[in-house]
Amino acid sequence: MSAYLSLSAEPAFGARIPLSFVTDSSQEHPVSQAPSDSQPRYTPPTDLAAQSQASDSESQHPIPSSQTVLLLHGLRQPYQLTDGHPVPSTKHDHELLVRTDTIGLNPIDWKSPDYGFAIPELPYISGREASGTVVLAPQTPSRIKSGDKVIVISTDYRDLRKATYQQYVVASDFNVVRIPKEITIKQGATLGVAYVAAALSLGICLGVDFTSVQDGPNVLNLVREVPEEALPEDIRGECLNSILPNEGAKAGDWIAIWGGSSTSAVLAVQLARLVGLKVALVVDNAKHGVRISENPVLRPDLLVDSHDPERAVAVLRANTRGKLRFGIDTRGKDTAEVLLRALGPADLHRNAASVTSPPSTPPAEPIVPAHLVGMSGLPKTGQSAGVIFHTIPFKLYHEVPEVGEVLSRWLERLLSSRALVPPRIIDVEDGLHNVNRGLDRMRKGEISGGKLVVDLKTSK
Repeated sequence: MSAYLSLSAEPAFGARIPLSFVTDSSQEHPVSQAPSDSQPRYTPPTDLAAQSQASDSESQHPIPSSQTVLLLHGLRQPYQLTDGHPVPSTKHDHELLVRTDTIGLNPIDWKSPDYGFAIPELPYISGREASGTVVLAPQTPSRIKSGDKVIVISTDYRDLRKATYQQYVVASDFNVVRIPKEITIKQGATLGVAYVAAALSLGICLGVDFTSVQDGPNVLNLVREVPEEALPEDIRGECLNSILPNEGAKAGDWIAIWGGSSTSAVLAVQLARLVGLKVALVVDNAKHGVRISENPVLRPDLLVDSHDPERAVAVLRANTRGKLRFGIDTRGKDTAEVLLRALGPADLHRNAASVTSPPSTPPAEPIVPAHLVGMSGLPKTGQSAGVIFHTIPFKLYHEVPEVGEVLSRWLERLLSSRALVPPRIIDVEDGLHNVNRGLDRMRKGEISGGKLVVDLKTSK
Protein backbone atom coordinates (compact mmCIF):
# COMPACT_ATOMS: atom_id res chain seq x y z
CA MET A 1 0.00 0.00 0.00
CA SER A 2 1.17 3.52 -0.57
CA ALA A 3 2.91 5.28 2.28
CA TYR A 4 1.94 8.66 3.62
CA LEU A 5 4.49 11.39 3.00
CA SER A 6 4.85 14.39 5.29
CA LEU A 7 5.65 17.67 3.59
CA SER A 8 7.50 20.66 4.96
CA ALA A 9 5.25 23.55 5.91
CA GLU A 10 7.95 26.16 5.36
CA PRO A 11 9.82 25.55 2.09
CA ALA A 12 12.43 28.05 0.99
CA PHE A 13 10.95 30.50 -1.47
CA GLY A 14 11.90 29.72 -5.03
CA ALA A 15 12.84 26.12 -4.22
CA ARG A 16 11.22 23.23 -6.00
CA ILE A 17 8.28 22.49 -3.72
CA PRO A 18 7.37 18.94 -2.63
CA LEU A 19 4.22 17.95 -4.41
CA SER A 20 0.97 16.49 -3.22
CA PHE A 21 -2.66 16.57 -4.19
CA VAL A 22 -5.06 17.75 -1.51
CA THR A 23 -8.80 17.34 -1.30
CA ASP A 24 -11.34 19.74 0.05
CA SER A 25 -10.21 18.78 3.53
CA SER A 26 -6.52 19.34 2.72
CA GLN A 27 -5.38 15.75 2.18
CA GLU A 28 -1.74 15.47 1.21
CA HIS A 29 -1.27 12.62 -1.24
CA PRO A 30 2.16 11.71 -2.60
CA VAL A 31 2.65 11.68 -6.33
CA SER A 32 5.49 10.84 -8.65
CA GLN A 33 6.20 12.02 -12.17
CA ALA A 34 3.64 13.89 -14.20
CA PRO A 35 1.82 11.84 -16.83
CA SER A 36 3.45 11.69 -20.22
CA ASP A 37 2.06 13.41 -23.29
CA SER A 38 1.48 10.09 -25.05
CA GLN A 39 -2.02 9.22 -26.19
CA PRO A 40 -3.99 7.08 -23.71
CA ARG A 41 -4.49 3.44 -24.59
CA TYR A 42 -8.15 3.66 -23.56
CA THR A 43 -10.93 3.56 -26.15
CA PRO A 44 -14.34 4.89 -25.04
CA PRO A 45 -17.27 2.45 -25.01
CA THR A 46 -18.67 1.76 -28.46
CA ASP A 47 -22.13 3.04 -27.53
CA LEU A 48 -20.87 6.63 -27.35
CA ALA A 49 -22.00 8.70 -30.31
CA ALA A 50 -19.39 10.39 -32.50
CA GLN A 51 -19.15 14.16 -32.18
CA SER A 52 -18.70 16.97 -34.67
CA GLN A 53 -15.23 17.91 -35.75
CA ALA A 54 -13.37 20.50 -33.70
CA SER A 55 -13.82 23.08 -36.43
CA ASP A 56 -17.62 22.77 -36.15
CA SER A 57 -17.47 23.29 -32.40
CA GLU A 58 -15.32 26.36 -32.82
CA SER A 59 -17.75 27.92 -35.28
CA GLN A 60 -20.65 27.39 -32.87
CA HIS A 61 -18.70 28.71 -29.87
CA PRO A 62 -16.04 31.24 -30.93
CA ILE A 63 -12.94 30.82 -28.78
CA PRO A 64 -10.80 33.88 -28.02
CA SER A 65 -7.02 33.73 -28.13
CA SER A 66 -6.63 35.21 -24.64
CA GLN A 67 -8.49 35.15 -21.34
CA THR A 68 -8.44 36.35 -17.74
CA VAL A 69 -6.85 34.07 -15.14
CA LEU A 70 -5.71 34.13 -11.53
CA LEU A 71 -1.95 33.63 -11.18
CA LEU A 72 0.00 32.80 -8.04
CA HIS A 73 3.46 34.39 -8.29
CA GLY A 74 4.81 33.39 -4.89
CA LEU A 75 4.13 31.60 -1.64
CA ARG A 76 2.04 33.38 0.97
CA GLN A 77 0.78 35.82 -1.65
CA PRO A 78 -2.72 36.45 -3.00
CA TYR A 79 -3.66 35.32 -6.48
CA GLN A 80 -3.24 38.07 -9.08
CA LEU A 81 -5.95 38.83 -11.65
CA THR A 82 -4.22 38.69 -15.04
CA ASP A 83 -5.68 39.67 -18.41
CA GLY A 84 -4.31 38.62 -21.79
CA HIS A 85 -3.29 35.13 -20.70
CA PRO A 86 -3.41 32.53 -23.52
CA VAL A 87 -6.44 30.27 -23.67
CA PRO A 88 -5.17 26.70 -23.08
CA SER A 89 -5.04 24.36 -26.06
CA THR A 90 -6.03 20.73 -26.25
CA LYS A 91 -3.18 18.30 -26.91
CA HIS A 92 -4.96 14.97 -27.29
CA ASP A 93 -8.01 13.86 -29.23
CA HIS A 94 -9.86 12.93 -26.02
CA GLU A 95 -9.50 16.46 -24.58
CA LEU A 96 -12.09 19.22 -24.74
CA LEU A 97 -12.36 22.90 -23.82
CA VAL A 98 -14.88 24.29 -21.34
CA ARG A 99 -15.91 27.91 -20.78
CA THR A 100 -16.01 28.28 -17.01
CA ASP A 101 -19.32 29.38 -15.50
CA THR A 102 -18.85 28.59 -11.79
CA ILE A 103 -15.81 27.66 -9.70
CA GLY A 104 -15.91 25.64 -6.50
CA LEU A 105 -13.44 26.81 -3.83
CA ASN A 106 -11.52 24.26 -1.76
CA PRO A 107 -9.30 24.64 1.32
CA ILE A 108 -6.33 23.44 -0.73
CA ASP A 109 -6.59 26.65 -2.77
CA TRP A 110 -5.46 28.75 0.21
CA LYS A 111 -3.51 26.14 2.18
CA SER A 112 -1.10 25.28 -0.63
CA PRO A 113 0.26 28.84 -1.08
CA ASP A 114 0.15 29.51 2.68
CA TYR A 115 2.07 26.38 3.67
CA GLY A 116 4.05 25.62 0.52
CA PHE A 117 2.86 22.35 -0.96
CA ALA A 118 1.17 21.19 -4.17
CA ILE A 119 2.70 24.06 -6.17
CA PRO A 120 4.68 22.43 -9.01
CA GLU A 121 5.73 25.71 -10.62
CA LEU A 122 5.44 29.49 -10.39
CA PRO A 123 3.51 31.33 -11.60
CA TYR A 124 0.78 28.82 -10.88
CA ILE A 125 -2.92 28.52 -11.70
CA SER A 126 -5.01 26.80 -9.03
CA GLY A 127 -8.57 25.49 -8.88
CA ARG A 128 -9.75 21.89 -8.77
CA GLU A 129 -13.40 21.96 -9.82
CA ALA A 130 -15.80 23.98 -11.93
CA SER A 131 -18.93 23.81 -14.02
CA GLY A 132 -19.33 25.33 -17.45
CA THR A 133 -20.15 24.93 -21.14
CA VAL A 134 -18.24 22.80 -23.63
CA VAL A 135 -17.00 25.07 -26.43
CA LEU A 136 -14.70 22.57 -28.14
CA ALA A 137 -15.68 18.90 -28.21
CA PRO A 138 -13.21 16.00 -28.27
CA GLN A 139 -12.11 14.74 -31.67
CA THR A 140 -12.56 11.12 -30.62
CA PRO A 141 -16.04 9.57 -30.27
CA SER A 142 -17.36 10.76 -26.92
CA ARG A 143 -20.55 11.17 -24.91
CA ILE A 144 -19.61 14.86 -24.50
CA LYS A 145 -20.92 17.30 -27.13
CA SER A 146 -20.26 20.94 -27.86
CA GLY A 147 -22.74 23.03 -25.87
CA ASP A 148 -23.11 20.50 -23.05
CA LYS A 149 -23.24 21.86 -19.51
CA VAL A 150 -20.65 19.90 -17.58
CA ILE A 151 -18.79 19.45 -14.31
CA VAL A 152 -15.01 19.60 -14.67
CA ILE A 153 -13.10 17.56 -12.08
CA SER A 154 -9.41 18.44 -12.09
CA THR A 155 -7.40 16.04 -9.95
CA ASP A 156 -4.40 16.52 -12.25
CA TYR A 157 -3.02 19.60 -10.51
CA ARG A 158 0.31 19.47 -12.37
CA ASP A 159 -1.34 20.37 -15.68
CA LEU A 160 -2.17 24.10 -15.54
CA ARG A 161 -4.39 23.79 -18.61
CA LYS A 162 -6.81 21.89 -16.38
CA ALA A 163 -6.82 24.35 -13.46
CA THR A 164 -10.15 26.09 -12.95
CA TYR A 165 -9.09 29.61 -11.89
CA GLN A 166 -9.40 30.73 -15.49
CA GLN A 167 -12.14 31.49 -17.98
CA TYR A 168 -11.38 28.47 -20.19
CA VAL A 169 -10.36 25.02 -18.95
CA VAL A 170 -9.05 21.93 -20.75
CA ALA A 171 -10.33 18.56 -19.54
CA SER A 172 -10.18 14.92 -20.58
CA ASP A 173 -13.61 13.69 -21.61
CA PHE A 174 -13.41 10.91 -19.01
CA ASN A 175 -12.99 13.54 -16.27
CA VAL A 176 -16.11 15.47 -17.26
CA VAL A 177 -19.67 14.91 -16.03
CA ARG A 178 -22.75 16.10 -17.90
CA ILE A 179 -25.00 18.14 -15.63
CA PRO A 180 -28.54 16.74 -15.53
CA LYS A 181 -31.61 18.94 -15.29
CA GLU A 182 -32.06 17.83 -11.68
CA ILE A 183 -29.25 20.12 -10.44
CA THR A 184 -28.09 23.66 -11.24
CA ILE A 185 -24.84 24.82 -12.82
CA LYS A 186 -23.73 26.22 -9.46
CA GLN A 187 -24.48 22.94 -7.67
CA GLY A 188 -22.33 21.21 -10.26
CA ALA A 189 -19.29 23.14 -9.02
CA THR A 190 -19.65 21.82 -5.46
CA LEU A 191 -18.97 18.12 -5.71
CA GLY A 192 -16.26 17.09 -8.18
CA VAL A 193 -13.15 16.37 -6.13
CA ALA A 194 -15.21 15.41 -3.07
CA TYR A 195 -17.04 12.80 -5.14
CA VAL A 196 -13.81 11.29 -6.44
CA ALA A 197 -12.39 11.24 -2.91
CA ALA A 198 -15.48 9.53 -1.53
CA ALA A 199 -15.81 7.01 -4.37
CA LEU A 200 -12.14 5.98 -4.28
CA SER A 201 -12.00 5.87 -0.47
CA LEU A 202 -14.93 3.50 -0.37
CA GLY A 203 -14.41 1.67 -3.66
CA ILE A 204 -10.63 1.13 -3.60
CA CYS A 205 -9.43 1.58 -0.02
CA LEU A 206 -12.40 -0.10 1.68
CA GLY A 207 -13.37 -2.48 -1.12
CA VAL A 208 -17.01 -1.42 -1.47
CA ASP A 209 -18.88 -2.87 -4.45
CA PHE A 210 -21.24 -0.26 -5.96
CA THR A 211 -22.83 -2.49 -8.62
CA SER A 212 -26.18 -2.56 -6.78
CA VAL A 213 -26.55 1.24 -6.98
CA GLN A 214 -27.55 2.78 -10.33
CA ASP A 215 -25.43 0.27 -12.24
CA GLY A 216 -22.36 1.46 -10.36
CA PRO A 217 -18.84 0.04 -10.62
CA ASN A 218 -16.85 -2.45 -8.63
CA VAL A 219 -13.84 -0.15 -8.82
CA LEU A 220 -11.46 -2.51 -7.04
CA ASN A 221 -12.17 -5.35 -9.47
CA LEU A 222 -11.90 -2.95 -12.40
CA VAL A 223 -8.51 -1.68 -11.29
CA ARG A 224 -7.18 -5.17 -10.68
CA GLU A 225 -8.09 -6.10 -14.25
CA VAL A 226 -5.97 -3.23 -15.58
CA PRO A 227 -2.40 -4.27 -16.51
CA GLU A 228 -0.16 -3.47 -13.55
CA GLU A 229 2.20 -1.42 -15.69
CA ALA A 230 -0.71 0.88 -16.62
CA LEU A 231 -1.11 1.93 -12.99
CA PRO A 232 1.09 4.77 -11.70
CA GLU A 233 3.87 3.12 -9.73
CA ASP A 234 3.31 5.08 -6.52
CA ILE A 235 -0.32 3.90 -6.15
CA ARG A 236 0.06 0.27 -7.20
CA GLY A 237 0.37 -0.96 -3.63
CA GLU A 238 -2.83 0.80 -2.57
CA CYS A 239 -4.71 -0.48 -5.60
CA LEU A 240 -3.45 -4.06 -5.71
CA ASN A 241 -2.38 -5.15 -2.24
CA SER A 242 -4.05 -3.09 0.48
CA ILE A 243 -7.28 -5.04 0.93
CA LEU A 244 -8.34 -8.59 0.10
CA PRO A 245 -11.53 -9.12 -1.95
CA ASN A 246 -13.34 -10.77 0.98
CA GLU A 247 -12.37 -8.01 3.44
CA GLY A 248 -14.31 -5.17 1.83
CA ALA A 249 -17.16 -3.31 3.53
CA LYS A 250 -20.56 -4.86 2.84
CA ALA A 251 -24.19 -4.05 3.61
CA GLY A 252 -24.74 -4.13 7.36
CA ASP A 253 -21.13 -3.30 8.26
CA TRP A 254 -20.36 -0.20 10.31
CA ILE A 255 -18.25 2.66 8.98
CA ALA A 256 -17.21 5.70 11.02
CA ILE A 257 -16.50 9.04 9.34
CA TRP A 258 -14.70 11.61 11.49
CA GLY A 259 -15.19 15.19 10.31
CA GLY A 260 -18.66 14.66 8.93
CA SER A 261 -19.30 18.27 7.90
CA SER A 262 -16.75 18.31 5.04
CA THR A 263 -17.99 17.99 1.46
CA SER A 264 -16.06 14.74 1.05
CA ALA A 265 -17.85 13.36 4.11
CA VAL A 266 -21.23 14.57 2.83
CA LEU A 267 -20.75 12.48 -0.32
CA ALA A 268 -19.12 9.53 1.45
CA VAL A 269 -22.10 9.30 3.82
CA GLN A 270 -24.51 9.18 0.91
CA LEU A 271 -22.55 6.57 -1.05
CA ALA A 272 -22.10 4.44 2.06
CA ARG A 273 -25.81 4.52 2.84
CA LEU A 274 -26.70 3.65 -0.76
CA VAL A 275 -24.83 0.34 -0.46
CA GLY A 276 -26.35 -0.44 2.95
CA LEU A 277 -23.50 0.41 5.30
CA LYS A 278 -24.33 1.60 8.81
CA VAL A 279 -22.82 5.07 9.21
CA ALA A 280 -21.46 6.59 12.41
CA LEU A 281 -20.75 10.28 11.82
CA VAL A 282 -18.49 12.25 14.15
CA VAL A 283 -19.08 16.02 13.98
CA ASP A 284 -19.10 19.16 16.08
CA ASN A 285 -22.68 18.85 17.31
CA ALA A 286 -22.80 22.48 18.43
CA LYS A 287 -22.25 23.59 14.82
CA HIS A 288 -23.76 20.85 12.74
CA GLY A 289 -25.76 18.45 14.91
CA VAL A 290 -29.28 19.73 14.29
CA ARG A 291 -28.72 20.38 10.58
CA ILE A 292 -27.40 16.87 9.97
CA SER A 293 -29.92 15.08 12.20
CA GLU A 294 -32.83 16.82 10.45
CA ASN A 295 -31.53 16.13 6.93
CA PRO A 296 -32.87 12.80 5.62
CA VAL A 297 -30.05 12.63 3.08
CA LEU A 298 -27.24 13.04 5.62
CA ARG A 299 -28.78 11.62 8.79
CA PRO A 300 -26.49 8.78 9.95
CA ASP A 301 -27.32 5.70 11.97
CA LEU A 302 -25.24 7.15 14.81
CA LEU A 303 -24.36 10.83 15.32
CA VAL A 304 -21.42 11.37 17.68
CA ASP A 305 -20.16 14.67 19.13
CA SER A 306 -16.46 15.31 18.45
CA HIS A 307 -16.08 17.80 21.33
CA ASP A 308 -14.61 15.17 23.67
CA PRO A 309 -12.54 12.79 21.49
CA GLU A 310 -12.12 10.12 24.17
CA ARG A 311 -15.84 10.13 24.83
CA ALA A 312 -16.46 9.88 21.07
CA VAL A 313 -14.27 6.76 20.91
CA ALA A 314 -16.17 5.25 23.84
CA VAL A 315 -19.52 5.98 22.16
CA LEU A 316 -18.35 4.43 18.89
CA ARG A 317 -17.02 1.31 20.58
CA ALA A 318 -20.11 0.85 22.77
CA ASN A 319 -22.58 1.21 19.91
CA THR A 320 -20.70 -0.89 17.36
CA ARG A 321 -19.75 -3.52 19.98
CA GLY A 322 -16.20 -3.87 18.72
CA LYS A 323 -17.34 -4.57 15.17
CA LEU A 324 -16.27 -1.26 13.65
CA ARG A 325 -13.72 -2.21 10.97
CA PHE A 326 -13.90 0.73 8.59
CA GLY A 327 -13.06 4.38 9.19
CA ILE A 328 -12.52 7.54 7.15
CA ASP A 329 -10.98 10.64 8.68
CA THR A 330 -11.35 13.97 6.86
CA ARG A 331 -9.68 16.24 9.43
CA GLY A 332 -6.01 15.40 9.95
CA LYS A 333 -3.39 13.23 11.63
CA ASP A 334 -4.55 13.88 15.18
CA THR A 335 -8.18 12.92 14.61
CA ALA A 336 -7.13 9.95 12.48
CA GLU A 337 -5.16 8.71 15.47
CA VAL A 338 -8.23 9.07 17.69
CA LEU A 339 -10.45 7.25 15.20
CA LEU A 340 -7.88 4.46 15.04
CA ARG A 341 -8.65 3.61 18.67
CA ALA A 342 -12.31 3.02 17.83
CA LEU A 343 -11.57 0.39 15.18
CA GLY A 344 -11.58 -3.35 15.74
CA PRO A 345 -12.01 -5.36 18.95
CA ALA A 346 -10.74 -3.91 22.22
CA ASP A 347 -8.14 -6.69 22.54
CA LEU A 348 -6.48 -5.36 19.42
CA HIS A 349 -5.62 -2.06 21.10
CA ARG A 350 -4.77 -3.59 24.48
CA ASN A 351 -2.32 -5.93 22.81
CA ALA A 352 -0.81 -3.11 20.74
CA ALA A 353 -0.35 -0.97 23.87
CA SER A 354 1.28 -3.81 25.85
CA VAL A 355 3.98 -4.98 23.51
CA THR A 356 6.19 -6.17 26.41
CA SER A 357 3.55 -8.51 27.90
CA PRO A 358 3.63 -12.22 27.16
CA PRO A 359 1.64 -13.09 24.04
CA SER A 360 -2.01 -13.91 24.66
CA THR A 361 -3.70 -17.06 23.48
CA PRO A 362 -4.34 -16.79 19.74
CA PRO A 363 -8.01 -16.32 18.82
CA ALA A 364 -9.94 -19.31 17.56
CA GLU A 365 -10.39 -17.51 14.25
CA PRO A 366 -7.94 -15.06 12.65
CA ILE A 367 -8.86 -11.43 13.25
CA VAL A 368 -9.92 -9.74 10.02
CA PRO A 369 -8.02 -6.44 9.82
CA ALA A 370 -9.66 -3.05 10.14
CA HIS A 371 -9.07 -0.31 7.57
CA LEU A 372 -8.52 3.43 8.07
CA VAL A 373 -8.50 6.02 5.27
CA GLY A 374 -6.75 9.30 6.03
CA MET A 375 -8.02 12.01 3.70
CA SER A 376 -5.93 14.64 5.47
CA GLY A 377 -3.19 12.51 6.97
CA LEU A 378 -2.63 9.32 8.92
CA PRO A 379 -1.76 8.72 12.58
CA LYS A 380 1.68 9.94 13.63
CA THR A 381 2.22 6.68 15.50
CA GLY A 382 2.50 4.80 12.23
CA GLN A 383 0.93 1.53 11.21
CA SER A 384 -1.00 -0.25 13.96
CA ALA A 385 -1.28 -4.00 14.44
CA GLY A 386 -4.51 -5.21 12.91
CA VAL A 387 -5.38 -1.90 11.21
CA ILE A 388 -4.34 -1.15 7.64
CA PHE A 389 -3.81 2.49 6.69
CA HIS A 390 -4.88 3.86 3.32
CA THR A 391 -4.31 6.98 1.24
CA ILE A 392 -6.60 7.81 -1.66
CA PRO A 393 -5.14 6.91 -5.09
CA PHE A 394 -6.39 10.05 -6.86
CA LYS A 395 -4.22 9.38 -9.90
CA LEU A 396 -6.58 6.60 -10.91
CA TYR A 397 -9.15 9.18 -11.92
CA HIS A 398 -7.05 11.14 -14.40
CA GLU A 399 -4.33 8.66 -15.39
CA VAL A 400 -6.40 5.50 -15.83
CA PRO A 401 -9.17 6.40 -18.29
CA GLU A 402 -11.17 3.24 -17.55
CA VAL A 403 -11.59 4.41 -13.97
CA GLY A 404 -12.24 8.06 -14.82
CA GLU A 405 -14.88 7.13 -17.38
CA VAL A 406 -16.79 4.72 -15.16
CA LEU A 407 -16.82 7.10 -12.18
CA SER A 408 -17.89 10.08 -14.31
CA ARG A 409 -20.70 8.14 -15.97
CA TRP A 410 -21.88 6.81 -12.61
CA LEU A 411 -22.02 10.32 -11.17
CA GLU A 412 -24.26 11.35 -14.08
CA ARG A 413 -26.68 8.54 -13.19
CA LEU A 414 -26.55 9.26 -9.46
CA LEU A 415 -27.39 12.94 -10.01
CA SER A 416 -30.10 12.41 -12.62
CA SER A 417 -31.83 9.82 -10.41
CA ARG A 418 -31.44 12.06 -7.34
CA ALA A 419 -29.71 9.18 -5.56
CA LEU A 420 -26.89 11.60 -4.74
CA VAL A 421 -27.49 15.17 -3.56
CA PRO A 422 -24.81 17.88 -3.99
CA PRO A 423 -23.41 19.65 -0.92
CA ARG A 424 -25.26 22.80 0.09
CA ILE A 425 -24.01 26.14 -1.22
CA ILE A 426 -23.31 28.49 1.67
CA ASP A 427 -22.64 31.57 -0.44
CA VAL A 428 -21.72 32.80 -3.93
CA GLU A 429 -18.94 35.25 -4.78
CA ASP A 430 -19.06 37.10 -8.10
CA GLY A 431 -16.15 37.11 -10.53
CA LEU A 432 -12.54 35.93 -10.52
CA HIS A 433 -11.52 39.15 -8.79
CA ASN A 434 -13.41 38.02 -5.67
CA VAL A 435 -11.77 34.59 -5.36
CA ASN A 436 -9.21 35.97 -2.90
CA ARG A 437 -12.02 37.36 -0.76
CA GLY A 438 -13.68 33.97 -0.75
CA LEU A 439 -10.46 32.23 0.24
CA ASP A 440 -9.97 34.71 3.08
CA ARG A 441 -13.42 33.78 4.37
CA MET A 442 -12.36 30.15 4.34
CA ARG A 443 -9.11 30.98 6.18
CA LYS A 444 -11.16 32.62 8.92
CA GLY A 445 -13.38 29.57 9.30
CA GLU A 446 -16.50 31.34 8.04
CA ILE A 447 -17.33 28.55 5.57
CA SER A 448 -18.25 25.30 7.31
CA GLY A 449 -20.67 22.54 6.48
CA GLY A 450 -21.04 23.50 2.84
CA LYS A 451 -19.46 25.03 -0.22
CA LEU A 452 -18.48 28.52 -1.35
CA VAL A 453 -18.65 28.98 -5.12
CA VAL A 454 -17.68 31.78 -7.49
CA ASP A 455 -19.92 32.83 -10.39
CA LEU A 456 -17.85 33.87 -13.41
CA LYS A 457 -20.79 34.66 -15.67
CA THR A 458 -21.33 37.97 -13.90
CA SER A 459 -17.83 39.09 -14.87
CA LYS A 460 -18.05 38.24 -18.57
